[in-house]
Amino acid sequence: MKQFIQAYFNFTKKERRGILTLCSFIIVISFLPSIFHFFIQTKIQTTKNFETDIARLVLKQQDSSTRFYGKNYEENSFQNYHQPNYKNYVIKGELFYFDPNVISVNEWKRLGVRDKTIATILNYTSKGGKFYKPEDLGKIWGFFPNEVERLMPYVQLKEVQNNYTNNYPAQNNYETKTYDKPKYIPTIIDVNNADTTAYIALPGIGSKLAQRIIVFREKLGGFYKIDQIAETFGLAHSTFQKIKPRLTINYKTIKQFNINTATIDEMKLHPYLRYNIANAIVQYRTQHGNFNNIADVKKIMMIDELLFNKISPYITIQ
Repeated sequence: MKQFIQAYFNFTKKERRGILTLCSFIIVISFLPSIFHFFIQTKIQTTKNFETDIARLVLKQQDSSTRFYGKNYEENSFQNYHQPNYKNYVIKGELFYFDPNVISVNEWKRLGVRDKTIATILNYTSKGGKFYKPEDLGKIWGFFPNEVERLMPYVQLKEVQNNYTNNYPAQNNYETKTYDKPKYIPTIIDVNNADTTAYIALPGIGSKLAQRIIVFREKLGGFYKIDQIAETFGLAHSTFQKIKPRLTINYKTIKQFNINTATIDEMKLHPYLRYNIANAIVQYRTQHGNFNNIADVKKIMMIDELLFNKISPYITIQ
């Protein structure tokens, strides 16, 4: 053990020099953060210049706010335009009763209306525009709200008739013809006799669905109730409900098979009788003899009441 310890802690001259260098390097790194601020000075950030720039922007905004037009629009109106600010506008003019539909340019000026607004009014009336009530002054672009309120009490309108009613007589001597709308009678089809063409004529039924319905009908041996069509693969429930009122059924065409003589291969082809059910019927028949009535198939454990109700129209003992 003594020799092991001496051999483990015995270092050469180069190894001792390397250990001392490494220890010195670790000590310097450990004390470096505490003396870092003596060599690099942190720049002091001040907000004085930033606050000065903000103050200049505020003053510039206040000085320039009067140069721009205010945005004026009504909440329930589709108009969205700019017009001069009317708060500082002083109205000059005398008030008198007037009809805006016949008033002249000089009379508009006497009321204190600005030239641009007068030009807008003349353009409106020259194109057939009419004032039907005092509030219609507010529809003219350029009329300040305080101007409209000032002039409305002095508006005296003569009865203005709508041009639309003037262009057409109140009564006419035209004879009114009545047409009897043809009644649409939907075609009713027999689900057991209809071909693909008849099925395609139904709403929502294409050629593929029509072919599937017929193939399903042939495998069953015919439908004994209309709701069986809903079992067709790919037929949506909504589509079936749409065509159901146009379907009828003929029960005489249902094909039956004899459960006392049919083989497994013959019975398993039926959509309601897979191989395991067909095999159970044959095994029961082999062990107990022929069925005396179709209700005897319920003695087979695999055939419950629901399955019996589905297959009973297709089976017979004769």
